[in-house]
Amino acid sequence: MKSFTLVLLIAFVFTFQQDTFCKEKGNIVSNSGWKQLPKILSKIKPPVFPKKDFRITDFGASDNVEIDSKPAIDEAILKCFNSGGGRVIVPQGIYFVKGPIHLKSNVNLHLEDGAVIKFSTNPEDYLPVVFTRWEGVECFNYSPLIYAFNQKNIAITGKGTFDGQADNSNWWWWKAKKDYGWKEGMPSQQDSLGRPLLMKMNSDNVPVEKRIFGTGRYLRPVFVQFYKCKNILLEDVTFINAPMWVLNPVLSQNISIINVSTVTDGPNTDGCDPESCKDVLIKNCYFKNGDDCIAIKSGRNNDGRRINVPSENIVIQNCKMQDGHGGVTIGSEVSGGCRNVFAENCEMDSPNLDRAIRIKANTFRGGLVENVFIRNIKIGEVGTVAHFDMLYEPNEGKDGGYLPVWRNIEIKNASSKKSHQLYYIVGMENSKIKNVSISGCNFDGVDKASRVENVDGFYTEDVIVNAKSGK
Repeated sequence: MKSFTLVLLIAFVFTFQQDTFCKEKGNIVSNSGWKQLPKILSKIKPPVFPKKDFRITDFGASDNVEIDSKPAIDEAILKCFNSGGGRVIVPQGIYFVKGPIHLKSNVNLHLEDGAVIKFSTNPEDYLPVVFTRWEGVECFNYSPLIYAFNQKNIAITGKGTFDGQADNSNWWWWKAKKDYGWKEGMPSQQDSLGRPLLMKMNSDNVPVEKRIFGTGRYLRPVFVQFYKCKNILLEDVTFINAPMWVLNPVLSQNISIINVSTVTDGPNTDGCDPESCKDVLIKNCYFKNGDDCIAIKSGRNNDGRRINVPSENIVIQNCKMQDGHGGVTIGSEVSGGCRNVFAENCEMDSPNLDRAIRIKANTFRGGLVENVFIRNIKIGEVGTVAHFDMLYEPNEGKDGGYLPVWRNIEIKNASSKKSHQLYYIVGMENSKIKNVSISGCNFDGVDKASRVENVDGFYTEDVIVNAKSGK
């Protein structure tokens, strides 16, 4: 009886808050959507490298952590590149690098099982500044810990570990959060010459060459960023203790991320953020992060619209999401748009996972999001199963002038054992979310009724909801 009562309550919310309760599934493009997947996957092919190895120990690297192995790694990468490509081998052992690793075309940085690279936490080691995106905005800032610009055929492979060594004593406190070691009177990214200045430069369309950050601006670098690159492979490696976002390919194409783990619980430590990228496969990966596990992006506000390159053909398969703000997320920096996202056969389970499937934006960010297909998702405990919010960060205001446009979203064959809420799907009166389909799902342990508002075409079929015990 309790389960039946909650089902009736949810039906009441749907019927009176949405604009159209769609009885016909013909408006949903799910069938044609999944048929696209084989063609998309056929275009995603990992790069192949010459069978030549360059061991960093032959260039002077040492597993004595008192010695800086960066010069040896740089020399090995350069030698590999000049020789036409191959693998740069990091043998078993712990190696310290005083600054970033910059990859070149046709180079596979391969960590053998038991190999660990520990990165310096001294910000000055990541100068000079490089061209980058920071929270979706172009600028010159500290180099990412691993970086490549305008390269092709690059890889990071092997069963080793990259350790950013970030914690409350170094990078994380820059966020200006007391939970991460910041105290009143300390500088942070929120200072007037830090994040606020960069966001103002974006809104004022200041030329990128004048957006020089770095020392004294407290904008943390991401762990791995491939910028304007093609044919990328990340396989088997583990990334821990990132300063900020972990994997952030930007304006890149043909990307395979396979059997990779990201484990870090600092602020804004997203696991994988493909940004304005095309043809991306994220498969058999593990995420335990302090922010979104996977967050698909395409630039923030004016920069996103100026560059105008969407993220498209993003495939997520057989991944496990544990801690994080969202499991599979689109936004919030999605001003350049996003289309053709497929996520299937994933597991999500943690009391620290806020939302399983999430789309977020507002009227300053705007952006077209279309053709999002989710199936065969097993959820243990989560805050909200599906959270789609066009008024994300309302403190920015509701009158940004760029309406988000979202359409064709499907979730099928999903299950959850415990959630605070099933759906929070809220569009805008003047920009309704179009065509949302949820079918073949079983949700247990639900705490409160859903909210579906300003949706044009909402369809459910074979959805079973059971209330939380005792509620």
